[in-house]
Order: sequence, then structure tokens, then C-alpha cells
Amino acid sequence: MKRALIIFMAGFTAAWCNQAVAATTTANLGVQMAITASCVVSSVGALSFGTSGILSANVDATTTLGVQCTSGTIYSVGLNAGTGTGATVAARKMSSGASTLVYTLYSNSTRTTVWGNTVGTDTVSGAGTGSVQSYTVYGRAPAQATPAAGAYADTVMVTVTY
Repeated sequence: MKRALIIFMAGFTAAWCNQAVAATTTANLGVQMAITASCVVSSVGALSFGTSGILSANVDATTTLGVQCTSGTIYSVGLNAGTGTGATVAARKMSSGASTLVYTLYSNSTRTTVWGNTVGTDTVSGAGTGSVQSYTVYGRAPAQATPAAGAYADTVMVTVTY
């Protein structure tokens, strides 16, 4: 019994000593991140006027482009004149060899506001939400002297200024 009591007391003392030695401390971990104003063109769909024969009437088409800017960032989206020789934003030109086909890009569905690349004049403005914002590009190939048969193409650069 004496031996059991000694073992019990030794175990009790060891447990009590461990509890007496245990301690805690705390500290704060600072966490931070800086967000800078930024924008990206997140998606640009191809604008296809399809296939046509004689261009005796307007041929209309639409596509969308997506812009994502940090929340609260004011921006404007511009479309340049494209790569067609002699093109302007009011009369862009698709090319096939030496032949060209005139078309225009608009920012409204009635196709009355030409979408250009001069900030504050003919661009589309917005304020960032942090999410992708979609814009419709309205295209029109007007009635014109029909050029030679072929596959016509152009490349227009999208610029976001913020």
C-alpha cells in the first residue's frame, strides 16, 4: 500500500508540476494588401458580318467585349480605326488583297454614335465594379459599291484608359 501511495503521489506531483509550468502568450499578426487601380480587357468576341452578295443594303452585326476594373476606377473604352489602309473610325476598312470593304462600329443600338478612340469624345465610359462589365459593339457595313469576291478582314485594337 505504501508503494502504491508513493506511485500515486509521484504521478500527482508530476501532473501538478506540468500544470504549474504551462503558460500561454499571444501576439497580433498584421495582414495587409494594397490594391492599385487597374483594368483588363477580359474578353473580345469576333464581329462577323457573315456572307453577302451585292451590298445594296446595310449589313448589321454585333459582338461584345468585357472590361474588368477595380471597384471605383473610372475608365473609358476606345476602338481604333483598325489596320485597313486609309481607314478612319467613321469609315473603317476590311481588306482582301487590294480590295476594301467599308464598315463602322457604333456604341449604341441605333447605330448613330460612332465608337472611336478619343477619350471624352467618342469612347464609352464606365466605373469599375471589380467584376466584368460587358459592352455591345454594333457594326454596320453600309450599302456600297460591292468589292471583288473574297474574305475580308480587319483588326481593331481595344484600348481601356483609366
